[in-house]
Amino acid sequence: MVGSLARWLRLFGFDTAFFEPGVPDDRLAETARSEGRWLLTRDRKLAAAGPRTVLVNAETLDDQLVEVMSRLALRPAANLDGARCSECNGDLLPVGRDDVSAVIPPYVFATAPRFRRCVGCARVYWPGSHSERIIARMHTIVERLNV
Repeated sequence: MVGSLARWLRLFGFDTAFFEPGVPDDRLAETARSEGRWLLTRDRKLAAAGPRTVLVNAETLDDQLVEVMSRLALRPAANLDGARCSECNGDLLPVGRDDVSAVIPPYVFATAPRFRRCVGCARVYWPGSHSERIIARMHTIVERLNV
């Protein structure tokens, strides 16, 4: 129910665990408790599972981001400098061009100014046209938080 929210919280740089549907509620609640995490959910029953839960009421992703960041007093930056891997939540570290030449398209290798690789899943990230759209959306969220 909150997979896109988790992905975007990671892009904002927040350490965000995500479990695929089907994990029992008690396991989710216990994992959140043991790791000192907030449990974000749209499920009312799951939201009642513990003291560190947030029932996300908003329907759209942008509204969910504003709601969660407001309720948890998160102050994000509107850039991708602190982003975490959107897939696995791993840290992104700078890597040299030659380190990624075998796993990226030739055009990207020739044109991208820098690269980062996830320490968890080894996915490679680089600035591209999608980055501009992501940052524009991030600016919108940050502006809404600052109103």
